[in-house]
Amino acid sequence: MSKIKIIPFGGVRENGKNMYAVEVNNQIFILDTGLKYPENELMGIDVVIPDWEYLRKHKDKIVGVFLTHGHADSIGALPYFLMDFNVPVFGSEMTIALAKLAVKKHKEVKKFNDFHVVDEATAIDFDDVTVSFFQTTHTIPETLGIVVGTDEGNIVYTGDFKFDQTATKGYQTDLARLAEVGSQGVLALLSDSAGAGITGASTREKDIGEYIKETFKYQDGRIIVASVASNIMRVQQIINAAVAVNRKLVLSGSDIEQIIDTAMNLGKLKLPKDLLISIKEADQLDPNQVVILETGKMGEPIKSLQQIANGDNPKIKLSDSDLVFVTTTPSYAQETEVQKTKDMIYRTGAEVKFISDDLNPSGHANQNDQQLMLNFMKPQYFIPIQGEYRLLDRHAQLAEEVGIPADHIFITNKGDVLDYKNGEFHIGEHIDVGNTMIDGTGIGDIGNIVLRDRRVLSEDGIFVVVATIDRKKKKIVARPQITSRGFVFVKTNRQLMKQSADLVEKVVQDNLDQKEFDWGHLKQDVREKLNRFLFDQTKRHPVILPVIMEINQHSKKKSKKAPESKGKKEKAGHIKKNSTVVVAADASTRRQMKIRATSSNGGQAGKMAT
Repeated sequence: MSKIKIIPFGGVRENGKNMYAVEVNNQIFILDTGLKYPENELMGIDVVIPDWEYLRKHKDKIVGVFLTHGHADSIGALPYFLMDFNVPVFGSEMTIALAKLAVKKHKEVKKFNDFHVVDEATAIDFDDVTVSFFQTTHTIPETLGIVVGTDEGNIVYTGDFKFDQTATKGYQTDLARLAEVGSQGVLALLSDSAGAGITGASTREKDIGEYIKETFKYQDGRIIVASVASNIMRVQQIINAAVAVNRKLVLSGSDIEQIIDTAMNLGKLKLPKDLLISIKEADQLDPNQVVILETGKMGEPIKSLQQIANGDNPKIKLSDSDLVFVTTTPSYAQETEVQKTKDMIYRTGAEVKFISDDLNPSGHANQNDQQLMLNFMKPQYFIPIQGEYRLLDRHAQLAEEVGIPADHIFITNKGDVLDYKNGEFHIGEHIDVGNTMIDGTGIGDIGNIVLRDRRVLSEDGIFVVVATIDRKKKKIVARPQITSRGFVFVKTNRQLMKQSADLVEKVVQDNLDQKEFDWGHLKQDVREKLNRFLFDQTKRHPVILPVIMEINQHSKKKSKKAPESKGKKEKAGHIKKNSTVVVAADASTRRQMKIRATSSNGGQAGKMAT
C-alpha cells in the first residue's frame, strides 16, 4: 500500500497563495506555487508567498512543480521557489510562457530553463505515480486540472475552474476527460472553493463581452478600464469592444505589454494592427476616441487606480467626463480598498462603474458548478481549497448534499498533514507553515515584530530621546534632547517634552549611581519608565528609542597649556575633537546617530556601540 500525504502550504482559509504538496512514498509533487497580495495590516509588504521550510528538509524528494494556469495566485511564487529548489516545472504552453516571464525578472533564477509544456493528452510516469491533466474553463486559456495517479486511486486538483457552455476554443472544459478521470476512481479531490458563496448562475463570458461593448458604446468621454493583466479573456473582450466602437487603445501597466506580446505570439490573443497608441497620441484625440487599459503593478489594478485618483500618475489625470470601468472582481480581502478607491475616484469628478455591480463575472465555479465537479469525480475524500474558511465550510456542505460523508471531508489549515494509512485519510502531524513576506528585495526578512513596529509607528509615532553622559564622573553632561514624529505636536506640548526630559535625566542618573553599570539595563529602564509616563499622559504607546552617548576625555602627557580666554570655556556636553563618543543605541537608530555623534569640526568623533 502506498504511503500518501497531502499538505497545503497556502490557499486554505485565505485568498490566493495556492500551493499544495502531494507526497507519494518517497516522491513529492508540488501543485502550484502562488502568491497573494497583502491585506491592510501588512504595512509596506509587496506580496506574500508560502513558507516552505518543511520542503527544504525534504528537497531530495521533490520531483517537480505542476502549474494549473498563469495567474499570480498559481505562479507568482515560482521564482522564489526556484531559488531554493532546482526542479523541473510543468504546465500548458500559455502557463509556461507566463511563468518564464515571471522568472526572468529575478536575476537569481533568470537563467533557469527546465520548463516542460504539457496538455490534456500528456501523461508523465514517475516510478509508481503517473501525472496527467484535464482542461478546464477559466479566464485565461489552457487552464489545466492535475491528476496524480497512485496505486490507491487518483488524487485530483482542479485548480481554478468553472463551467461555461459558450466558452471558445482554448477555454473549453473537456467533459469527457472529467468523466474518464472519475471512472478511474478518485481517492481525494482538492477543489476550488472561491465561488462557494455564489448561489445564482455565473454570467457567461459571451454575455460579459456584450456588456463591455454596450458600456463602451454609450460613454461619451474617455474610458479608463481596470483589469488584471493576466486575465487574457477579459483583455480580449476589451480589445473587441474598443474595435467595435472605433476607439483607440492605450496600454498602462508594468506587465501588460509583455503579456499581450506573449499571448499574441502563441495565438491566444487577437489585436488589430492600428489599435494601440501611446498616451501622448491619445492626448491629441477627442476623449470619446480613447480607451486606456490600466493593469497596474504586477497586474493588480486597484492600487494603480488610487494613484491616478490622487494625481500621482504623471501620464493619466482624471476629469469629470471620464468613466473608470473596473472589469476585475476584487477579492473579499480587498473590500475596504475597493470602497476607498471608489470614493477617491468620485472626488475627482469622474464616474465609476464596477462590472460586478451588474453581473457575476467570476472565473470561479458557483455552487452548481462545484457540485457538478463533485459528481464527475465521485471522490472517496474531499478537501475544499482556495478560499476563506466560510467558503471552505460552504463547499463542504455542498459536498455532503451530493452524498460525501461528513467524516470524509477535511477543512484543513496551512501545515495540516492529511495522512493515508490503513485505507483511510486522517489528519496526522502538523508542520509549522507561516507566511513569507516580500518587501522590496527582501525575502522573508520582515517578521511579526517589524510589522508590529510599523503598525505602532503608523498609529502612535516615534519618540527619540538622546542624552550624553560621563560614566567616569557619573554625571550627565548634556540635558536629554527629545525628538518626536507622529506622536504629538511639539509646539503645543512643551510641558510634556520638559517632563519627559526630566524623567529621563532622573532615570539615567539613577543608573549612573548604581555600583554596576549596564548599557542594556539603562536603555530598557529609560524605555519602560518613559513608556508608562507617556501612556499615563496621552494614552498612546509610541515607539521609544533611547540613545545614550558617552564622552570620555583621553589622558594626555602633562604639557603647558595656554591660559583660556574668557568666553572660551567649553560648554557642558560639548564633544571635543579628541573625545571618544560611545553611543548606546538600537540597531535601527545607528544611521541617525552617526550623524549626531560628530566632532566639533564636522568629522567623525568616535565609535558606535550598542
